[in-house]
Amino acid sequence: MLKDRKILVTGGAGFIGSHLVDELLRNNDVTVLDNFSHGRMEHVRHHLDNPRFRLVRRDLLQPLDDVVAGHDMVFHLAANPDVKLGADDTSVHLEQNIVATHCLLEAMRRTGVDRIAFTSTSTVYGEASVVPTPEDYGPLKPISLYGSSKLSCEALISSYCHTFDMQSWIYRFANIVGQRGTHGVLVDFIRKLQQDPGELEILGSGAQRKSYLEVHDCVQAMVHCVKSSSHEVNIFNIGSQDHISVTEIADVVVEKMELDDVSYRYTGGIDGRGWKGDVKVMLLSIEALQRTGWTPRHNSRRSVELAVEALLGEMAEKNGQEDGPGRMIREE
Repeated sequence: MLKDRKILVTGGAGFIGSHLVDELLRNNDVTVLDNFSHGRMEHVRHHLDNPRFRLVRRDLLQPLDDVVAGHDMVFHLAANPDVKLGADDTSVHLEQNIVATHCLLEAMRRTGVDRIAFTSTSTVYGEASVVPTPEDYGPLKPISLYGSSKLSCEALISSYCHTFDMQSWIYRFANIVGQRGTHGVLVDFIRKLQQDPGELEILGSGAQRKSYLEVHDCVQAMVHCVKSSSHEVNIFNIGSQDHISVTEIADVVVEKMELDDVSYRYTGGIDGRGWKGDVKVMLLSIEALQRTGWTPRHNSRRSVELAVEALLGEMAEKNGQEDGPGRMIREE
């Protein structure tokens, strides 16, 4: 299903999307659809001379039929990923996630493209009482507008599959880290420590614990799901098998930056949360995915360590200093 196909990747110039494009181009023709609100040209520039690669700069809220037509499958990653933003702007996730997904599904329906893979999120579970949390956990009660928008997209996709004979793969991600990311707790910590190497502000209590997964592991899991599952609607958690606290992440950043005597200042947040909608504990059960033959290479701490090293390397490279592997982080 993923060899010698024509595949459309929305958000393909973004963090996870660009890594997925790298992988898919090994055996397929790939079209990237991106409005570059979050994606970056530097993430896909190395493919511009590849005859199997096509780049379309367009918003999902614009007409899409001409872009979607002729593809065998769509990987839908385009979204506004800023969880915190929903508390200040209640329409952004509605428009950029839910309405955009509906526009894409309609274009697929009209042009006869009947397979879609969608990047959802662990935040659809809200504050789950079962940890590690399996895919059949319920009821689903997201506590952020971002989480609710992704759950709404899942429902739309499922209903289109049943109504219009489509097939889907839905990925519920833990926090994905690695090359080409642009924001998240690691970026925040590094920037704060660059400004003040003696004190680090930590949002919330610092005891929040979440699962992290390196981006190449994530992309391999995404491809593996499509190849190994063939139900009408296929839902998989994708993450590591453990979690790490925010304070432990701070320790890693301080160590990798080779700083001494850094004091931590906790904001306390909202009942220990970093912000409204921040889930305090997140660990996904990945047993369903493991039963298909996939398992992550790195645990949460190692994923974070690799991401911190890489982020610092990229910053050094941009500043004309010693080259680094150029890896950064994204957190949901």
